Amino acid sequence: MKKTWLLFSQTVTVLVAIWFVLITLKPDWVRSLGSGNVQTGLGGVSFFEATKSDLTSVAPGSFSAAAKRASPAVVSISTRHKSETLQSQTDPWFRFFGGQADQQAQVGLGSGVIVSPEGYVLTNNHVIEGADEIEVVLNDARKTTGKLIGSDPDTDLAIIKINLAHLPVIVMGNSDALQIGDQVLAIGNPFGVGQTVTSGIVSALGRNQLGINTFENFIQTDAAINPGNSGGALVDAYGNMMGINTAIVSRSGGSMGIGFAIPMSTAKLVLESILKDGQVKRGWIGIEPNELSPELAQTFGLKSDHGVIVTGVLQGGPAFNAGIRPGDQIVEVAGHPVEGLSELLALVASLKPGSPAGFKLQRRDTLLALSVVPAQRPKAKRRKDFEHDFLER
Repeated sequence: MKKTWLLFSQTVTVLVAIWFVLITLKPDWVRSLGSGNVQTGLGGVSFFEATKSDLTSVAPGSFSAAAKRASPAVVSISTRHKSETLQSQTDPWFRFFGGQADQQAQVGLGSGVIVSPEGYVLTNNHVIEGADEIEVVLNDARKTTGKLIGSDPDTDLAIIKINLAHLPVIVMGNSDALQIGDQVLAIGNPFGVGQTVTSGIVSALGRNQLGINTFENFIQTDAAINPGNSGGALVDAYGNMMGINTAIVSRSGGSMGIGFAIPMSTAKLVLESILKDGQVKRGWIGIEPNELSPELAQTFGLKSDHGVIVTGVLQGGPAFNAGIRPGDQIVEVAGHPVEGLSELLALVASLKPGSPAGFKLQRRDTLLALSVVPAQRPKAKRRKDFEHDFLER
C-alpha cells in the first residue's frame, strides 16, 4: 500500500511540474487545449482553427460569449499618408502670389484582426494602401507600429506585423460551412468611435461581379458595417472568424443592411501565400472575357448562348501564342467545365505560372483542344478612396 501511494504521489508531482512548464513556456498550447482548438503552423507561424465550441453557458439569444471571445483579437488601424503636392503649389508663379502651402498628412482609419501569436494582422489592402505610417491599437489600449508584410490588391487583402507579447489571437472558422440565415457578428472600429459589435445574419453567399475586387466571392450580411469597419472580423455565433469585413452598399455613407465580407477560405489562402512566397502567385493568359449573351453567340456563330466568350486577346500573350482568338468560347480549363465569368477567372488564377494547362474552346462548329502556358498575373492597380467610392454608388 505504501509503495502504491508513493508511486501515485510521484506521478502527480511529475504531471504538475509538466503543467507548470507548459503554462510558463507555451501558454498558447494550454489555451488551445482548453478551448478545443487546433494549433497549426506554417514556417514557424502559428494559427488557431476551430474544432468545437467551448461556449456552453450563454444566455438564450445572447452573443456576449462570442463577442468576448473574438473582440480582443480585433484591432483598430490608423494610417498616415503624406499628401501629394498639387501642381499649382509647385508652380513658381503660384508660390510668388499665393505663398508656399504646407504639406499635411492625410489620416485613414480601419480595422484588422490578429491571426497569429507571432503578431500577424489580417486587414484590407485599401486600409493600408500607400500608407507612410501604420499604427495599431489593441482592444486593451496597447499601441504599436505595424509593418506591411505583403498585400494582394486582387482580393483587397493585406498582412501587417506587430511586435508585442501576449497577443490575443482569433480562431479561424470554416467559412465554407456557412449557410444563408446563419447568425454572424461584425466587429470593428466604425467611424473611429471605438470597437463596436453588431449582429445580423448571412444574407447571401458567393456574391460576385460587384466591381469591388478582381476576384469576388463575398459573404453578404445585414450586420451593420460602416466606414472604419473595413478589415474587421465577421464571426459566427461561437466567435470563430468567418470573413473580413470589406464594403457596403450605401447612399448615405452608413449601413443600409447590405454589407460584404471576404470569406475566410479566401483570406487564409492569401495569408499563407504571402507568408510563404511574399506574394500571391496566380495564372494569367492575357484575354478579355465576357459573359456570352444570345447577341454575341449570334455574332460569332456559336450554338450555345451561355458561358464565356473571348472578346479580346493580348498580342504576344500566353493565350495568343497558344492560338486563342476573339470569338472563341471557353468551355473547359484544366479539366474543369466553365459556366460563367467568375468561374473562369478563378480557374485561370489557380493555374501555376509556367506550367502548361489544357483548354477546350468552341470556335463556331469546331471544338478545339489547346495547351496554354500561363504567365504570372501582373499586379493590379487599385483606385484610391476605395471604400468611399463604393459607398457613393
